[in-house]
Amino acid sequence: MASTGIIILWDVTMITLIVFMNLKPVLVKGEQKVPCLFIMGDSTFDNGNNNNLLTAAKANYPPYGIDFPDGPTGRFTNGRNVADFIAELLGFDRYIEPFATVKGVEMFRGVNYASGAAGILDETAIHVGDRISLNRQLRNHNVTISHMSTLLGNKTLTMEYLSKCIYIVQIGNNDYINNYLLPQLYPSSHMYKPEQFATILIQQYSEQFKTLYLHGARKIVVFGIGGIGCVPAELDLYGTEDTACVNSIDSAVQKFSDKLKPMIDDLNSDLPDANFIYINSTSIAVTVPSSVGITNLREPCCEISVTKGEGQCKHGGGACSDRTARFFWDGFHPSEAPNKDAVIFKAEIIFGQRVLTSGSPVFSCKRRYSTREDADKRPIAISQLLRPARKSAWLKPQRW
Repeated sequence: MASTGIIILWDVTMITLIVFMNLKPVLVKGEQKVPCLFIMGDSTFDNGNNNNLLTAAKANYPPYGIDFPDGPTGRFTNGRNVADFIAELLGFDRYIEPFATVKGVEMFRGVNYASGAAGILDETAIHVGDRISLNRQLRNHNVTISHMSTLLGNKTLTMEYLSKCIYIVQIGNNDYINNYLLPQLYPSSHMYKPEQFATILIQQYSEQFKTLYLHGARKIVVFGIGGIGCVPAELDLYGTEDTACVNSIDSAVQKFSDKLKPMIDDLNSDLPDANFIYINSTSIAVTVPSSVGITNLREPCCEISVTKGEGQCKHGGGACSDRTARFFWDGFHPSEAPNKDAVIFKAEIIFGQRVLTSGSPVFSCKRRYSTREDADKRPIAISQLLRPARKSAWLKPQRW
């Protein structure tokens, strides 16, 4: 018992020293840009929180994870997701642990709360089974804060520590895919026009961010939702005539996106010391996918289930061999290739500076893509949320 007490005391002492020493990065020497990274959202960021839930929205089975070093982990793709690549570029030496499994001092590096099928609204995707809505993720973050405060012995110190962390959030896709666009299961589309529904989402979203702010967050990166009308599952369900996407869906979703930008401005104006950033998920995609080897923009790579988890990969099903050429992994989610390209090739937009890979700039003198920075980020880039950076180059992506 005495030795256990010494170990716990040592952990608390070391954590306290880390916090007091200018909030230097935890567990990484010299390269980590922020002390911690917290992740909230849906299946685009989920890395295992749904694994033990009673739900169809899970991805902890083959062929998911076929290109991930640890195999199937609960990520809804073949390899790494966008949150993984952001963590790498911020200098973390390994991915951020999911809330479902994180323990002890590891939570001081950050926690991933994201959950497949999660929505801004609690009722979203109830038909798929259990899922951790954004409200529940906020409650889970409170649990983390409680544990951190216990280890530090001081909640004020915990709040100061959290104010130095970066939070990334992407959610809202399911409020359309698994709510508004399913009139046979949900009344929302019968009750509200697209403009009204978008207003309801934004009002709820704004309150959730205010809650996150009250829980210590100050540096929050908000990713917009993507082109839902272009995903294979929606194309198969609704069909199109001569267009690549379902325009009626994208038009409805655009109402939400148009309201999201002013919401960010309002939060920055109303909340002291708040730094909210909006990242346009559609605009950070590589403009010409073929320039980075992605040539198939329509067909999912994995064999799609026709029973449980419609639109997801079949348990033990096959997968295409040209995975780096496929944009979509399953009926809803991108493969690792576009996830990587969105972060690496548009890192100047997301991070506000160039990323170096193997000593050479990712960006050539002639850009292979166009950027409209006012549309891509609002109001500043992530780099302005970081501690003063050293002169060394950003680390190259590693295999974790």
